[in-house]
Amino acid sequence: MNNITVIGSGTMGNGIAHVFAQNGYKVSLVDINQAALDKALATISRNMDRQVAKGSLSEEDKNTALSKIKTFTSLKAGIEHADLVIEAATENLQIKLDLFKQLDELSKDEAILATNTSSISITKIAAATTRPDKVIGMHFMNPVPVMKLVEVIRGYATSDEVTAKIMDLSKKLDKIPVEVNDYPGFVANRILMPMINEAIYTLYESVAGVEEIDTVMKLGMAHPMGPLQLADFIGLDVCLSILRVLHEGFGNPKYAPCPLLVNMVEAGFKGVKTGEGFYKYTPGVKEFTVSPQFTK
Repeated sequence: MNNITVIGSGTMGNGIAHVFAQNGYKVSLVDINQAALDKALATISRNMDRQVAKGSLSEEDKNTALSKIKTFTSLKAGIEHADLVIEAATENLQIKLDLFKQLDELSKDEAILATNTSSISITKIAAATTRPDKVIGMHFMNPVPVMKLVEVIRGYATSDEVTAKIMDLSKKLDKIPVEVNDYPGFVANRILMPMINEAIYTLYESVAGVEEIDTVMKLGMAHPMGPLQLADFIGLDVCLSILRVLHEGFGNPKYAPCPLLVNMVEAGFKGVKTGEGFYKYTPGVKEFTVSPQFTK
C-alpha cells in the first residue's frame, strides 16, 4: 500500500496525511474546499517545523514529506490510484454512509476503505458498500503526529487479511495498533466519554467547580489533562455525539448525556473550536481561564 488517500483536511485529516507523508507514502488529501486544503498544508508545514526545531526531523526530510502530499477537490481524481482510503470527515452517520457509497463506486476494487470514526459502527458503514470485507476502522488519536495509539476496529465482515494489513501498516507509521471489535464507542470512547460525562454531572450538581474537578483528576489520578479541559479540546459537540451513539447503541441510561452538556452545545459553546466551553480561550494565547458562566 503505497498510495494513500485521506478524505477531509481538518485536524484529524491533516494529521493523518502528515504521518503518512513523513513515513514515505504518497498522499492524496481530498476536501471540497480548496481554502481548507491550503490551510491544512500550512498546518502540516508548521507542525513539521516544530519537529525540525526539536531535532526529530531534518529540513530535507520535511521538504521531502511535503512534496509527497497532493491536494484534490475532486473525490474521483483523489482516490483513483488509492490502495487505502482513510475517511476523516464529520462525525455524522449519514455523511459517512453517503461518502462510503461513493468511495466504493469510485475506488479500485482491491482498495481498502478505512474510517477514522471515533464511535460510529464500522459494520453499519461497511453495509453501504459492496466490499464489507475491505472496510475497517483506523481511529487515530489527536494530535496524530504525536499520539502513538491507533484503534483498529474490525467490522462484522472485515477479513483477517485486511485486519492484518492495517495492523502492519500502523506499525510502519511508528504507531502502536490495538485490535478491537465493533461495538459502540469501541474501547477508547466507551471508557473515556462516561468519565467526561460524569465530570460534567459533578459540575452540574455543584459538587465542585471546573478547576477543582480537573485538579482532582490531574493530581489524584495522574491524568495529564482534566476531563473538562479535555472535553473542550475534543469538542463538546463531538463528546455529545459520541455519548448519543453509546446511549442509543447500548440502550443503557448510564450513557445519557448530562443536560448541561446538551445545553452548552445547543448554545454554541463547543470548547476550543468556538473559543469557549468550560474554559475561555483566546486565539494565539496559550493561557486560558474558567468560562465566566462557571465563575458566577
